[in-house]
Amino acid sequence: MLPRLAADTLVLLHLAFILLVLFGGLLVLRWRTALLIHLPALAWGLAVEFLHLPCPLTDWENQLRHAAGDAGYPGGFIEHYIWPLIYPAELTPQTQWLLGSIALLLNLAVYAYVVWRWRRLNG
Repeated sequence: MLPRLAADTLVLLHLAFILLVLFGGLLVLRWRTALLIHLPALAWGLAVEFLHLPCPLTDWENQLRHAAGDAGYPGGFIEHYIWPLIYPAELTPQTQWLLGSIALLLNLAVYAYVVWRWRRLNG
């Protein structure tokens, strides 16, 4: 029971990390120090998408699921939990580039606004 609970908790943390990658720049609008957390998270998230790196959280979750007697699942978190909600087709490298580009453009827009606002306030 404990490994299954840990795996489910890890899924929620994984989702929170993805949301941080996508929308963490908005935290920087409120708290400048959030930049210290968001930029490394964004760099890792973009690297995973653009370079097709395996996410260690997915491997860790599968290990916990195996320890709980479950089969685990192939592929990554996005493919297993998020993507089927949007499109049932398999995640392709081109789609990963699209998702990474959306995350990059969204965050570039937010950081451009952050820089503009800081310059305006500081003179």
